[in-house]
Amino acid sequence: MTSESLKKTPLCEACQKAGGKMVDFHGWFLPVQFNSIIAEHKSVREKAGMFDVSHMGQVFVEGPEAWQFLQYINTNNIKNTPPCGTYSHITDEQGRIIDDAISFCLTPEKFLVVVNAACIEKDVAWFEKHAAKFNVKITNDSARWGMIALQGPEAIAQAEKLIAGVGQMPRFTIKEIELFGVKGYVTRTGYTGEDGVEIMLPEDNIVKVWDSLLQAGVAPCGLGARDVLRLEAGYLLNGVDAEGCQTPYEAGCGWVVKLTKEDFVGKAALEAQKTAGLKSRLTGFVLMAAGVPRSGCKILKDGAEIGYLTSGTYSPLFKGIGVGYAPTDLPEGAEVEIEVHGRKIPAQKVKTPFYKNRV
Repeated sequence: MTSESLKKTPLCEACQKAGGKMVDFHGWFLPVQFNSIIAEHKSVREKAGMFDVSHMGQVFVEGPEAWQFLQYINTNNIKNTPPCGTYSHITDEQGRIIDDAISFCLTPEKFLVVVNAACIEKDVAWFEKHAAKFNVKITNDSARWGMIALQGPEAIAQAEKLIAGVGQMPRFTIKEIELFGVKGYVTRTGYTGEDGVEIMLPEDNIVKVWDSLLQAGVAPCGLGARDVLRLEAGYLLNGVDAEGCQTPYEAGCGWVVKLTKEDFVGKAALEAQKTAGLKSRLTGFVLMAAGVPRSGCKILKDGAEIGYLTSGTYSPLFKGIGVGYAPTDLPEGAEVEIEVHGRKIPAQKVKTPFYKNRV
């Protein structure tokens, strides 16, 4: 694809103006880095950094049975008390992950569901397929919104300069705001392991937020730093760590499956899998020698291949780290080898997240 044929966010020009090195990310023209991945990582871990996440999807679910519908298509119990949000997995009838999403309750009959960029069309089609059973309206409003993720120890202080009261918002909540004369939303979640918020405004209005934060000294950050940060923090990357054939249990996210609630899509399959037990699960590894693991690297034990990495990177905090699917009976602390470009590098199984902050 050429840059002309790629989808562009409302912040595309602002990112380029700030020195962003632009790449094709699932059909979107997005910055992979501005300064350097290590420098941007340091900004988020120590101060504050911001990311253009306008490619994420915004799907509104409205109607008298909005909550019942979301309960049915999600594995987790969706909170229906404003302004709460719930992280969950959306699975097919076999319990395989379609997407992971956050459903924010605006009112008992109106929810904003934030979905992954690469899954917007697939998710909306899945929603509409099941919506016929409920008194509910599905609106894909993704094209209308720009979105900035502001993350780091100083993120809330920076956000307060624009939006009063952000610091009083509990984690996983949403607030309707008016900023620069237009209405939008702010949510308090994150994908880095640090505190922070996501600011959503319609279309080009988000550029004013970007410019204001830039002038305040917030570092612009790209996809490269975001991937390192989220892997350190143990966050799933849908489509990579969950490739369409794994269940929440296999992806190490069994906590989002609530088998005690009423029927939901994939419940029977997930019940059966939990009863039968797992053969493999997403597992963390740290290299014990120099090397940068990547997706697809083989995991070896006593010379035999036992699994493969789905994500891997160089972490400024931990050196080479990765997650991948390995046998569930592999003990904690077990020594293995990760094959990187033909080199067999010693590694150790560790608990994830690799990095855990107070948030």
